[in-house]
Amino acid sequence: MEKKSPETEHPRRAIGWAARDKSGFLSPFNFSRRETGDEDVTFKVLYCGICHTDLSFIKNEWGFSSYPLVPGHEIVGVVTEIGSKVKKFKGGEKVGVGSLVGSCRSCDNCTNDIENYCPDYIFTFGGSPYHDGTTTYGGYSDIMVANEHFVIRVPDNLPLDAAAPLLCAGITVYSPLKYYDLDRPGIHIGVVGLGGLGHIAVKFAKAFGAKVTVISTSPNKKDEAIHGLGADSFLVSRDPDQMQAATGAMDGIIDTVSAFHPLQPLLGLLKTSGKLVMVGVPDKPLELPVFPLIMGRKMVAGSITGGLKEMQEMMDFAAKHNITTDIEVIPMDYINTAMERLAKGDVRYRFVIDIANTLKAA
Repeated sequence: MEKKSPETEHPRRAIGWAARDKSGFLSPFNFSRRETGDEDVTFKVLYCGICHTDLSFIKNEWGFSSYPLVPGHEIVGVVTEIGSKVKKFKGGEKVGVGSLVGSCRSCDNCTNDIENYCPDYIFTFGGSPYHDGTTTYGGYSDIMVANEHFVIRVPDNLPLDAAAPLLCAGITVYSPLKYYDLDRPGIHIGVVGLGGLGHIAVKFAKAFGAKVTVISTSPNKKDEAIHGLGADSFLVSRDPDQMQAATGAMDGIIDTVSAFHPLQPLLGLLKTSGKLVMVGVPDKPLELPVFPLIMGRKMVAGSITGGLKEMQEMMDFAAKHNITTDIEVIPMDYINTAMERLAKGDVRYRFVIDIANTLKAA
């Protein structure tokens, strides 16, 4: 059977911006979405956050991108249509979709509400195809259709633009704080890196009642960390005296850095039985010194996003504590410049595309 074009793959016309090759250059793109199935929610996309994963995918840095590729997995908007069997949503509600649009729904991970670890998970764009064999396209587009299981309700008191990055950046730091028992009042949490993930990790950890120290290579971020985000203290990781003074001080560390960096200084900051949790994705392997692990019964662990039940819990927690991401809203046609700036770390702290007001037909 001849493969259909993006415009004719499904009956519903859609517009977006796509990368056509590993140059990562994005431009207007006509494609199609499926009709609303019995268990589907269709919504008009109003905003979409820009994650570093989007940048990695459009440039095929991980080796499994498929083109044309419409990025975006921090997608929020308003419900326009629901399927006949949809129970959780109704028209006009504020909703969002994160990094998952499908999974097997039957493995141990799925039945335990950690669909993000399903061997057959379906990413929102650019990788594995959907259940029907068609291409998945992300949120740099005007409409979204997803099975209701993979749709998150956005509470009314959260502004949609600043809530969008919670669907990836938010859950990526919330989930390990919860799973590794780092969500208790009075404990001491370190946050490595003050970017899209790091700044929201500070906010969540403070809302849990923890003492928070930001660990950064950039001394000029101290004022923002303490006075802007409410961190209790700040360490310059390249200052051996500061790092030495904090030896054995922390119960856990969330490491958000995606650049190559040494782990030994961070392990030294942990108390006995402390946990270093990696959520950044460095582009080459890091060295893991074993001696400080066994001498302090310490742990180096990892975590990626969260299951759908936990994502809803995270969104509701953010609403209760008035937690949003710090954003710079941009028009769609600024996207390539935004990607260049993101690659240089020139954003405080998350770009969000104003889809509804700036996305025009190709």
